[in-house]
Amino acid sequence: MQKILIVEDEKAISGVLQSILSEELPEYEFIIAEDGLEGFKQIEKEDFALVVSDIKMPKVSGTELLRQALQIKPDTTFVMISGHADIDTAVDCLKVGAYDFISKPIDINRLITSVKNALDKRNLQKSNMHLKNENTTLKKKVNKKYQMIGESPALKKIQDMIEKVAASDARVLITGPNGAGKELVAHAIHAQSDRSKGPMIEVNCAAIPSELIESELFGHVKGSFTGAIKDKQGKFELANNGTIFLDEIGDMSLIAQAKVLRALQESKVSPVGSDKEIKVDVRVVAATNKNMQDEIKAGKFREDLYHRLSVIEIYVPSLDERKDDIKLLVKHFAKIISDEHGTALKSFDDKAIKALENFSWTGNIRELRNVVERLIILGSATISAEDVASFVRK
Repeated sequence: MQKILIVEDEKAISGVLQSILSEELPEYEFIIAEDGLEGFKQIEKEDFALVVSDIKMPKVSGTELLRQALQIKPDTTFVMISGHADIDTAVDCLKVGAYDFISKPIDINRLITSVKNALDKRNLQKSNMHLKNENTTLKKKVNKKYQMIGESPALKKIQDMIEKVAASDARVLITGPNGAGKELVAHAIHAQSDRSKGPMIEVNCAAIPSELIESELFGHVKGSFTGAIKDKQGKFELANNGTIFLDEIGDMSLIAQAKVLRALQESKVSPVGSDKEIKVDVRVVAATNKNMQDEIKAGKFREDLYHRLSVIEIYVPSLDERKDDIKLLVKHFAKIISDEHGTALKSFDDKAIKALENFSWTGNIRELRNVVERLIILGSATISAEDVASFVRK
């Protein structure tokens, strides 16, 4: 049960206050302190939902109690009462941090209203703080999901580039083989940018049929094509004030490329079937596993769009190019996988790590994670080189 502290040197008044307020607020427990010094000792011992304090008291005045209490517990809410009220005292208490100031003789309705409002404000602040903490925890979990693990020079070079690039709105093209972690780079850029409070919208250009990619990116209006039964917002519009991540951009059709180029040039998009133009403020991060120069020469990708997208180009190396990170990656994946399966954490001995480092990882980090999961399920309590030889076919 939450508690309210009444600090009042006149027993008759403190008794009346307790009686009235406890009837209005039966969910609270009331504690009485007979002077400011006792009140301060109570505040030191406990956290009170509210302190109702007289101003003029022996030993420690209400104003001094207010100052001292807020120094040790700045979230404490005070409603001050005085029969010797003047404007200077009221202003002083409010400046120090009191919620309200009530003069004697006390208007009971005014007191009840003030106390309830003070409690409502405190509860709202606590609720907002709880929500903020939940959001922070969630953000940490999200960031952990996209954490880049390793200490190799190749990875440190990428992390340095991300730190420099994130602060700007420059478009970034991320290149590298499948499974190397290009999406981690994209998420890191967004998370470290000023747009991190905005949305990050991902589009896998290779997974969407060419006839639907335009609708996915720019939206459509009802009846614009068969199956368009209602208006739909496109990914660019959904990413407004945030980041759009165009994964596998090299697989986008030439028609869609032309539309994306226009969107980048004019910061506007037009839904399919509409003449309406929608202004968007979006940072574009793209990724591809293709050699874009070869795609341009083959007529499969627009050179003007390539130059628009690749203001900054970040190459993500294959796992074979950063084998120094395998030990840390294995440890990282082992922890994640054991948590997912609800099993005891397994370790890998040095010879097992050495065996994994000797493989060629054509599937890159994605393949390594799958192998770690297989070894944790099938291997010994401590994964050995023998387990690697038995359960990993290379």
